[in-house]
Amino acid sequence: MSSPDVRMAPRRAVVAALAAALVAGSCGFRLRGEASFAFSTVFVSAPGQPTFATELARALEASGGAKVTDTAAAAQAIVEIMRAVDDKQVLSLSPGGRVQEYMLSKNVVFRVRSNDGREWAPPDEITILRTYTYDDSERLAREIQEQRLLREMQSDAVQQIVRRLQSVRPPA
Repeated sequence: MSSPDVRMAPRRAVVAALAAALVAGSCGFRLRGEASFAFSTVFVSAPGQPTFATELARALEASGGAKVTDTAAAAQAIVEIMRAVDDKQVLSLSPGGRVQEYMLSKNVVFRVRSNDGREWAPPDEITILRTYTYDDSERLAREIQEQRLLREMQSDAVQQIVRRLQSVRPPA
């Protein structure tokens, strides 16, 4: 003769599994999907920043919310990258006066306007900071790490611009 607890174990396991699936399914997670913008065509203007402009144009195209045009005249909205500056500062020194840590920063200022010059969004600024430790004996590895961090910071800035463009509306 089996006890009631032993007979109920499979049922309890099924109920626990169903409860876990219900909780996991209702956590609110969902994929971003397609971005929605208040414009259907956009031009990216970034004088002196061709790699930034190319990455931003690719991200806007990939979002599926707007088509990137080749000319400003053909676009409803123009994203102007007014400034994109990388900077590197010493963050800490060893007791012997050697650099131990650096801080990298990327500062991007952009605005959105229509092709007739009306402002859709005033200049907005994005600043991204990263720190990394430095050792003279690993100079090449640290230079490679710095370049990787700068690329990641640029990608982060581009994604932030794409997200901010979703809230931009045409002037009234």
